[in-house]
Amino acid sequence: MITLSDVAKKANVSKMTVSRVINHPGQVTDELKQLVFAAMKDLDYRPNVAAKALANNRSQVIKFFILEDIDTTEPYYMNLLFGIAKGLDEKQYALQLVTSRNYDLGNSDGYIITGARAKDQEWLDRLEKPAVVFGENRYGYDFVDTDNKQGTTMATEYAIAKNYQSLVFIGIDVKEAFEYSREAGFINTMQQHQMIPKIYRMANHSHLSEQFINDNWQKFARNTAFICASDRLAIGIVRGLAHHDAAIPNDFGVFGFDGVFLDQVSNPKLATVKQPIQEIGRLCARMLLQKIAQSGSPQGELLVTPELVIRDSMRK
Repeated sequence: MITLSDVAKKANVSKMTVSRVINHPGQVTDELKQLVFAAMKDLDYRPNVAAKALANNRSQVIKFFILEDIDTTEPYYMNLLFGIAKGLDEKQYALQLVTSRNYDLGNSDGYIITGARAKDQEWLDRLEKPAVVFGENRYGYDFVDTDNKQGTTMATEYAIAKNYQSLVFIGIDVKEAFEYSREAGFINTMQQHQMIPKIYRMANHSHLSEQFINDNWQKFARNTAFICASDRLAIGIVRGLAHHDAAIPNDFGVFGFDGVFLDQVSNPKLATVKQPIQEIGRLCARMLLQKIAQSGSPQGELLVTPELVIRDSMRK
């Protein structure tokens, strides 16, 4: 039976180095990892993860809860899942996807949760194992999210710099922290430039924002930019403007928010605030594993800087 010592001898490193490569790869150089992995492959050595988990009273399973409807046409969750899986792989954890609130079925070491809303607070409070939320919240739950306020600040500053004279925010009609932050970024920036912020809210559906333009077309003069809280809303704005033969981006500009898929299928392609979804997923996994290692100690919040992607719906 091949042992840790055999791998260390084959790679010409210490047993401690082999152990670190297996258990804490982030603490080891790529060169050492390549040496150890090559030795493991040559010797057909496989770490006994199950035995280690049993000894530590761990299941090596993380449950990922999606508490909102999934639109299968959008690879948003595929990117998030890939990022989470990548983060969990670093510690040999398996991922279990759950799309209901049956939080205590089967064994696991902790939870990553997305799509949580204010109405889910009671359910979240009942969770008995370490949990991390993907999504800004103001209830004290550990979370990772895009810096939503910074994202709309960046988009608004860009639109002002490109000399759009009137700016309109198209928000999502939900009373949630991420939406408040996106609106705050827009409002604060407008006030700093002594401009009047105009805000409209609706459900996050493109047909509603398209209908909004059709119903209010006469209200919007040329040289207006729409800063939208999602790419879905932005696509509807683009369609509504196109229906009235508006010149985009010369007369009207449109900014989305997400940058996962819909921004690229829009015609013209959307300028957007791009969320680093895969990276956020990986950071959620890392935060949760650290929380588990620290016996559930609070981890706080982590806001990730988004990227401003300029495409054909905004002046360049």
